[in-house]
Amino acid sequence: MIRQLSIFAENKKGTMNNITQVLYDAHINMNTLITNDSAEFGIIRMLVSDTDQAAEELTRAGYMCHTDFVAAAEIGDECGSLNSLLAVLNRGNINLDYIYVTYSVLSRHPVVILRAADLMEVEGFLKAQGYHMLRRLD
Repeated sequence: MIRQLSIFAENKKGTMNNITQVLYDAHINMNTLITNDSAEFGIIRMLVSDTDQAAEELTRAGYMCHTDFVAAAEIGDECGSLNSLLAVLNRGNINLDYIYVTYSVLSRHPVVILRAADLMEVEGFLKAQGYHMLRRLD
């Protein structure tokens, strides 16, 4: 599993720039970033080079942060790869809270980031189906 940083931030002009500036100043590399917004607040999810330091620096800057774990499965870089992984999970009756896709600079393959109630079950099931599970993206 991989540790993920979630930042709860006000949805206003300059917020993303402020967050990335804090991370830049702390020499923290963002490997993956995804945002989900609402009218007033957004959730920014990141995989970074140092999750603990990023959370500490962003909290000090006034942001509410949370860390948790996600599963990361490498998939092929061809049409249907994501669909195939989701079909496997569906056959296993595994419910996902959310997913997003990123890229591994090491393997140069797409990586599906998965969040579910039981990540150990997800990882074990996907490994048994032949999927390569990652521990880090860099």
